[in-house]
Amino acid sequence: MKKINLKSPFAILLIGTFAVALILAFSGIRLDLTKEKRYTLSESTIKVLKSVKKPLTVDVYLEGDFPASFKQLQSETKFMLEEFRKINPKIDFKFIDPIKTKMSQDTLMAMGMQPSVLPDNKDGKTTQIYLFPYAVVKYNQRGVSIPLVIQQANISAEEQLRKSIENLEYNLVSNIKAVASNKRKKIGILVNQDELDPREFDAFMNLTRENYDAGPIVPKNNVEITQADVPLLKQMSALVIAKPRKAFTDGEKVILDQYIMNGGKTLWMIDAVNAEMDTLMKSQKVMPFPVDINMTDFFFNYGLRINNALVKDVKKFALLKLVTGEVGGNPQFTTLPWPYYPLGIAEHDHPITKNINPVKLEFPTSIDTLGGRKFKTHVLFESSERTLLKQVPNYVELKEIASVDSLGQMEKPSTPKIFAVALEGKFNSAYASRIERKSYPGFKASSPENKMIVIADGDVGRNKLHKGEPLPLGVDKLTDEQFGNEQFLRNALDYLLDDSNLMELRNRNIEERLLDRHRIADERTNWQYLNLFLPLAIIGLLGGLFFWLRKKKFG
Repeated sequence: MKKINLKSPFAILLIGTFAVALILAFSGIRLDLTKEKRYTLSESTIKVLKSVKKPLTVDVYLEGDFPASFKQLQSETKFMLEEFRKINPKIDFKFIDPIKTKMSQDTLMAMGMQPSVLPDNKDGKTTQIYLFPYAVVKYNQRGVSIPLVIQQANISAEEQLRKSIENLEYNLVSNIKAVASNKRKKIGILVNQDELDPREFDAFMNLTRENYDAGPIVPKNNVEITQADVPLLKQMSALVIAKPRKAFTDGEKVILDQYIMNGGKTLWMIDAVNAEMDTLMKSQKVMPFPVDINMTDFFFNYGLRINNALVKDVKKFALLKLVTGEVGGNPQFTTLPWPYYPLGIAEHDHPITKNINPVKLEFPTSIDTLGGRKFKTHVLFESSERTLLKQVPNYVELKEIASVDSLGQMEKPSTPKIFAVALEGKFNSAYASRIERKSYPGFKASSPENKMIVIADGDVGRNKLHKGEPLPLGVDKLTDEQFGNEQFLRNALDYLLDDSNLMELRNRNIEERLLDRHRIADERTNWQYLNLFLPLAIIGLLGGLFFWLRKKKFG
């Protein structure tokens, strides 16, 4: 028998391939050949995972008998957690079947989980499957429940799961960071400018306290913010100003300016017009009027102008539920379009607004971006091409609901108007060349890299009340709709305070590479024959080649 020449090119190639396969198999190294690097963790994620110093456990309630689409979510979650464990062995996970372990729905719901109910067709019978697609992160006697399926309306189940997989890395690692962090950032809520009632701001405070320490900023003199309040402001990583109705003094503006110049982040929810739905429902009409909070020059410095004309969107709007009749003494309700409640729908590629429900705005105005600034301005929400502007003071009447797209008094068609913007970059002080700079010790003329969000609606963070009790943010008690206000503001805060660049993970796109079903149907027979006879043809060709070479050599 002839010996194999180990120095031949064929033998070297075979041995080298086998050696590489063994190394990859035992080392756990994987090659990510996807265009979007779907299976590669970001540097931000790796940095967060390495910062975990104590054992951290992730319990995933995605085990059991459920549809194939959820199997894909299960496998993607398992792969992601395996990669986490490779980066930091202190991170461990397990998959739990709540049905097999006999966990009651009440127990799971008490842990903050809401069931997903899916139809299941077997043997001609339709039953319901209850799933709890959540992960629970436990660390140092702290824990948090993470929904693995995004809640976004008006998309198919397949699209919902695809977007959930896109959001998986951010969803897991951001919550791991929040739970494992030893020091929580502080957020100050300004309460000196006749802002929202505490009960109307309760839901926002609850979502803020999930990952941050939040509390009110009350001036020491109970009149206005002064130098005596600066030490407290410096402790705050971000400042929230929600629906101020009292004008800021020039001294307060200098202090806020220097808060920003020293790296403080700000979230502004501004009403430039006073219009309340409660008054309109009682009297059938209301006279909105401009609200001057003395901040025009302040925002102009950041290339922004908040206008005082109401925006009516006759294409993207929320519904209003009204009594339109009575039968047998029972009121009859009808939901009708209300253009003064335009919807903020994500149409720009930004991590704050991606994969969230439409955001409900109430009597918003608009923002003009003036340009000529060195920092970046990102539009978050804007109205549709079918936009009307109503100048104020002017009457808003409930009967306008009958003809939403007709022009009323002092109204005119307009191009799309901006509702919310995010600014990022190095800001310059509005007082760098003004005498007011002398009133602030250690005055700074410019800021480090900073961020700011401005929304032309003071009610975007306002929760409704039912029998005096606050409802979740974004819930409409009349139509029972869930809008995306809560997720929008949570993302806004995370964006402002994201020092690890994790928010960029929300912009990850996973491209679906699906087979062409029509082509499959048309060419099915051809491909079946090809799959049947091509392997046989290749084997026959190789056999004939081998026989010819053998005959030629030993002929």
